[in-house]
Amino acid sequence: MRAVIQRVSHASVTVGEERLAQIERGLVVLLGVAAGDTAEEARKLAKKTAELRIFSDAAGRFDLSLLDVGGQALVVSQFTLLAATRKGRRPSFPEAAPPEEAEPLVEAFAAALREMGVEVQSGRFGAHMLVEIHNEGPVTIILDSKELDRPRRG
Repeated sequence: MRAVIQRVSHASVTVGEERLAQIERGLVVLLGVAAGDTAEEARKLAKKTAELRIFSDAAGRFDLSLLDVGGQALVVSQFTLLAATRKGRRPSFPEAAPPEEAEPLVEAFAAALREMGVEVQSGRFGAHMLVEIHNEGPVTIILDSKELDRPRRG
């Protein structure tokens, strides 16, 4: 599972003419689910996301998490995060989970954030969405569930 996390001052998702979701201060999480990912990985990645200290304290240091600032999260499924681009010019997606596997894991990720007290809104799985992101900073972090349990280099 791979997440691109952006700290935002405002974000929204629209499908056609319908605005599905809108948040103010918080995080947009673009979430790609790989074949073989599990609900446990979704929970671990959600915990890391909620506790990641990427909001500034009074001194301007990254010392506050989404939980600390009471921010919101906008979770948007994005299988293109798992694109294979080594050969040719057209990406392929052999590592992406099929929709019937991916959708429940996107929901499990969002549910885990909610269980931690984060207000969560979502896009529409499989839809062509217009995602408006006001990236604050800009701050953009990439998390991969496969990396969470690896030991730190030392």
